[in-house]
Amino acid sequence: MDIDIVFKTLADKNRRRIIQLLKQKEMTVSELLTHFEITQASLSHHLDVLKRSNFVTDQRRGQFIFYTLNHSVFEETVNLILNLLV
Repeated sequence: MDIDIVFKTLADKNRRRIIQLLKQKEMTVSELLTHFEITQASLSHHLDVLKRSNFVTDQRRGQFIFYTLNHSVFEETVNLILNLLV
């Protein structure tokens, strides 16, 4: 994993909040939007950044897309950051 991509992804507070929310459970855009005061377009942009960096995956079920935290990438990132600190 590229540390520059990790820091760019985590630099935004909205993306960090999305990660926190998705740690609890998978959610749709509509569910995520209830936790933010941003537009759906902005949320979609943040989800796209998270998907491109592999922090988040998505799966279509019927008319809804569910977003899920990619736990293996999240754990790898935590370990990467911890290794920088020690």
